Amino acid sequence: MTRYLAPLLFGLIGAAILISLGSWQLRRLEWKEAVLAEIDARIAGPAQPLPRMIAPEEQRYQPVALQGEILPGEIRVLVSQKGVGAGYRIIAPFRVEGDPEGPRLILLDRGFTPDAEKDAARSTGTVTVTGNLHWPDDRNSSTPENDLKANIWFARDIGAMAETLQTEPLLVVAREVTPADPTLQPLPVSASGIPNDHLQYAITWFSLAVVWLIMTGYYIRRQSKTGKA
Repeated sequence: MTRYLAPLLFGLIGAAILISLGSWQLRRLEWKEAVLAEIDARIAGPAQPLPRMIAPEEQRYQPVALQGEILPGEIRVLVSQKGVGAGYRIIAPFRVEGDPEGPRLILLDRGFTPDAEKDAARSTGTVTVTGNLHWPDDRNSSTPENDLKANIWFARDIGAMAETLQTEPLLVVAREVTPADPTLQPLPVSASGIPNDHLQYAITWFSLAVVWLIMTGYYIRRQSKTGKA
């Protein structure tokens, strides 16, 4: 009997470690869901004034309601829409009116246009915008450099976009623009794009624990049969 003690302990300890990892992922899932709920509540919250002092970590997702003028000129950021295919986010200069310190020029993410309509004439002029401040993290180590000559951008690099369009380095992603441009579909800020894979990780760890116990049982049973032989 004692010869089964070592593999049994090994199996139980291994399974306990795997179960603890799965439980940790469940706690991470609970934390992540709370964070996402907080982000969703902030996105849909009451509009706040456009900040003068920029603090990305504090102001990310801040809702705003603006009146002003969409000016000529645009940046096209290559993206893909499910069910539509390739297209572009259209970033335009937007002159904000009504600020106590005078008009301001910022970046406005107007939304998505399919590749077939990338050269379509888009409306400019006076509009009302509801949206959210955002500092997108579109670029990673595999993202190509923007092709400025062809006006094909692969990431919303706020500093470079502001320099190109001569605006403040401040981006508002539109939820709604009135009057709307029929060539554009707003792509509002949402928590849906934030990864939350903790449940899948937990299931993986728990599944491995089950497999580990089955293999332990199989090994002990095999040793038992060998001993009888």
